[in-house]
Amino acid sequence: MPHPHAVAPTTKLAYGVGQIAEGLKNTAFGLFVLFFYNQVLGVPGSLCGLAMGIALIFDAVTDPLAGSLSDNWRSRFGRRHPFMYASALPLGVAFFGLFSPPALSEQGLFLWLLCFAVLTRSAMTLYHVPHMALGAELSDDFEERTTIVAWRQAFGYVGALIAGGLAFLYYFSDAHGGRLNQAAYAPFAAVLAVGMIVSIWVSAWGTRKEIPRLPVASAATGEGSVPRLQRELAGAFGNTSFRWLFAGVLIVFVMVGVDAALNLYMYEFFWELSGQQILLVTLAYPVGMIAGTAFTRALHRRFDKKLPLVVGTGGWALGQIAPVVLRLLEWFPANGTSALIASLIGFKLVQGLVVQQALVTFGSMMADVADEHELETGRRQEGIFFGAVAFSGKAANGVGNIVAGVALDLIAWPRGQGIRSAADIPSETLVQLGIVYGPVVAGCAVVSVWCYTHYRLDRMRHQQILQQLLARRAATPPGPAP
Repeated sequence: MPHPHAVAPTTKLAYGVGQIAEGLKNTAFGLFVLFFYNQVLGVPGSLCGLAMGIALIFDAVTDPLAGSLSDNWRSRFGRRHPFMYASALPLGVAFFGLFSPPALSEQGLFLWLLCFAVLTRSAMTLYHVPHMALGAELSDDFEERTTIVAWRQAFGYVGALIAGGLAFLYYFSDAHGGRLNQAAYAPFAAVLAVGMIVSIWVSAWGTRKEIPRLPVASAATGEGSVPRLQRELAGAFGNTSFRWLFAGVLIVFVMVGVDAALNLYMYEFFWELSGQQILLVTLAYPVGMIAGTAFTRALHRRFDKKLPLVVGTGGWALGQIAPVVLRLLEWFPANGTSALIASLIGFKLVQGLVVQQALVTFGSMMADVADEHELETGRRQEGIFFGAVAFSGKAANGVGNIVAGVALDLIAWPRGQGIRSAADIPSETLVQLGIVYGPVVAGCAVVSVWCYTHYRLDRMRHQQILQQLLARRAATPPGPAP
């Protein structure tokens, strides 16, 4: 069963390393997929968005399905580890294929994007959902869970730093043809694919010693996978705490997805940054996030988890809106100045530090919700909860790319490699891009914060739940896995 004592640092390290894979994938997916297919290959933004939207529909099924399968998997390797091992190679191959399309028509490129976006997302689901659920099982402790999530988040940002560094210092540097160099995308993807495979296998191997201590699946009931999934999803959404958390984070991740999809457009054309300047500004955000992990546990000791979640979400939105609004009011440093770079870096650092409080807190709160659900139903189902959360996270790239792609077409954004600089873009189109990227997107945070205010699972309530669970588990210990 889960253990309340402190988790060994080596286990936290191995568990955290596994998040490098998602950091690599999410950074490349968020920054480059829409830009590559729309700006470099010339596919209309709406078609790109449609492909990503269809892929998201697959996620709506596969994410909770992966959670349900791993919740109910019975083997001598435990519930989560078989899926972690099995997912690595398919993920690497699918990700490489995403950035390696052959010479195709516009419709052919749409189908290629659709196919490999679905494959990449499905393979990541097979790994990421069991990996998140594993983290929730490593400890029952209210604060220790926050530390475990912080390790996972920190290594995710290490992956983001690696992906950003490789992209802007080498593969898409100005010296190598910049972000419009089509030939650089396949080798860039190949290196990241290898990194994903290695990080996943290291995480699975490094946490294998915890398998005997982890919960095992309940005895099989003979129920089919689809009916079981429907029942488990109904049970998950029957939990009030989960419903409000899920609704709030779904909106946040869609906002973040639009931000990620349009970032490169903003850096390249709105702010007119060089490759090295893009790298500095891009990396300031994960650096701020890594720094933010140092404060989260201390905040949780002093406050309940809801406050850091609300403040982090609102802080991210403010950091998104302020630079764009200040520029439109002509109160921000001019393009091409060192003051502009310093200002953008400062905003991104603070934005990353603040939003990290929300991200780590959310992961910790989800583990608490799984405890509440177990008390109410008698079933330990981290996988189904984190499967639903993984779906909401992937909405960052799915719905985010849909909105971003459609928005680019609505503002008549010119595409193709003939567009080389901001001078090739009408000034009113640049203003419209800034409005979509800043005030329109970040304004949705108000709804997210409203959802979070309905969360009621505080420290005292969790302690009561944990005491009752420990008494129940002591009375009826789980049987061994076959």
